[in-house]
Amino acid sequence: MATITAAPRKPSPPGILTGRAARKLLTLAILAAVLVPLAVTRWPGAAWPSALTVDVSGPLGSASDWIIDNRDSHPLFLHFLGHVSNAVVIAVRAVYLSLLAVGWAGVTATGALIAWRVAGVRLALGTAAAFLACGLLGMWVPTMQTLALMVVAVLASVVVGALLGLAAGLSDRMDRVLRPVLDTMQVLPAFAYLLPVVLVFGIGVPAAVLATVVYAAPPMARLTSLGLRGADKEVLEAVESLGTTARQRLLTARVPLARRELLLGLNQTIMMALSMAVIASVIGAGGLGDRVYQALASVDVGAALAAGIPIVLLAVVLDRVTGAAGERLGEAGKSPVTWLHALAAAVAVALAGRLAGLLDWPEAWEVNIAEPVNRAVDWMTAHLYSGVPVVGGTADWAAHFTTWVLNPLRDGLQWLPWWSVLLITAALAWLIGTWRSALTAVLAMAAIGVLGVWRPSLDTLSQVLAAVAVTLVVGFAAGIAAARSDRFERLLRPVLDVFQTMPQFVYLIPVVALFGVGRAPAVAAAVVYALPAVVRITAQGLRQVDPAALESARSLGATSGQQLRQVQLPLARRSLLLAVNQGVVLVLAVVIIGGLVGGGALGYQVVFGLAQGDLAAGLVAGAAIVCLGLTLDRVTQPAERRTKKGA
Repeated sequence: MATITAAPRKPSPPGILTGRAARKLLTLAILAAVLVPLAVTRWPGAAWPSALTVDVSGPLGSASDWIIDNRDSHPLFLHFLGHVSNAVVIAVRAVYLSLLAVGWAGVTATGALIAWRVAGVRLALGTAAAFLACGLLGMWVPTMQTLALMVVAVLASVVVGALLGLAAGLSDRMDRVLRPVLDTMQVLPAFAYLLPVVLVFGIGVPAAVLATVVYAAPPMARLTSLGLRGADKEVLEAVESLGTTARQRLLTARVPLARRELLLGLNQTIMMALSMAVIASVIGAGGLGDRVYQALASVDVGAALAAGIPIVLLAVVLDRVTGAAGERLGEAGKSPVTWLHALAAAVAVALAGRLAGLLDWPEAWEVNIAEPVNRAVDWMTAHLYSGVPVVGGTADWAAHFTTWVLNPLRDGLQWLPWWSVLLITAALAWLIGTWRSALTAVLAMAAIGVLGVWRPSLDTLSQVLAAVAVTLVVGFAAGIAAARSDRFERLLRPVLDVFQTMPQFVYLIPVVALFGVGRAPAVAAAVVYALPAVVRITAQGLRQVDPAALESARSLGATSGQQLRQVQLPLARRSLLLAVNQGVVLVLAVVIIGGLVGGGALGYQVVFGLAQGDLAAGLVAGAAIVCLGLTLDRVTQPAERRTKKGA
């Protein structure tokens, strides 16, 4: 009887050495066994060693003084930044004066006609109702101011984001270079860079537009890159086989295949730009944001809501119109004559409005909602804050969450020796990614200690981890439900629009009224703000799964749950990782708002630096938040690169 011998196999190390992850852990353990004793001997104690900190307040103070002294004389300001500032002012003023010249009737008619041509009668009626609601709330002029600012800021954000995303999507090297840049742009809190922006451009519209672009461009860049990299390779190979150039492949294949991601990027850019309206008002942007800020300064929730609702309506209108326009790109049957008819009708309505004296919204048509809203808030505070039978009040929930989750998490992180935090960071980042990502994560965490904000950073980290966990659990569940049910997605969409576009300052007072002051309301505000992006990206990724794969699974008798677990979730891994990344980024972006309601830690330090004009305090805390963002990004996102390599 012949003996069947198997092909010789390379012997694998026994025990814990089997597997790539085990080898990484073993290598890290060997390095730790050598380095940790040296570190403990030289710098004993659990807190970050003071000998390893660097005082940057002096150089930052000198930089601030130099900017102030040279802002009116240095060539950089006179021949470059000055022209940028003037161009922004001219663009915003031109849009604003055009809107005022058209009048409320003309603006409403033009918006409705564009919506009708793009998406039909229903969206046209919704657009008209949205503009009319802005007037009824007594916010027509502030709405036009904000709309002019947002038109310029969104256009600039889309151009900048698309160019950066194009570079990252077509080049692996540019992707590696731009990732930390985009992380810094999106994670660095707006309050942290408002002070240097104001130092350079002064109080006014240019600083507000620049701050908005810095915050709103990264989603467009990330989703553009994601769409270009996720294009169907079979289609690209087929186009390449026809002898097309790289430019032709980009324009005829990559960009059309990435259309959904581009539209989602445009959507996210609009939402984030409008969410900056209130923060931009702090540096003189005016418009609806200024009305919200003034109302909240006097703790008038009703007046703040009256100004916040038009921001949401603008976001919804711009979202629906641009989304529908993108969906219809390339469709046949678009007659230029019909567009000319629509334009002529809009011009006729605008002229009729001017002749009839309907440029300014009539004060007699305005409706005051501030008083009933304030009464509702008072009722909620009186009946839900405490004393609710069985379930307890919202104050009890906040106290339990702080006692059972936030306090143990913060105390545990601050109890850990500084070297163990670096070691845990390295282990997580290396297990999920590469040694480069692990090194980046460790250096980012070490930079926090070097800046001298180790303990407040760990406090902020505990809040971020708690908020991200809640956001991902709720966001993934809602995203899966939205991807599997068109009806649920339609019902959820306006809710997500409200959550993402309603300025954080507007819902901050109801949150504080319900949950009190402390870290719990800070976490709640972060969850509300970060949730929409996680839900949208999750649903989008699941819907983009190849229908043939789902049909194959169904033909094999897979249940709905098995299709989700074994087909949709694995194939949508890239989008899910992006959802995790955006959840982390957006939670960190709201950590400053948490500093205003008792969250303390880095958020409070950034707000304090802006309020006191202390560039060093604000930028150091902001830089620490960026380092936290880089660390959390490297702990999650490198898995995408590893899976693409087939590891």
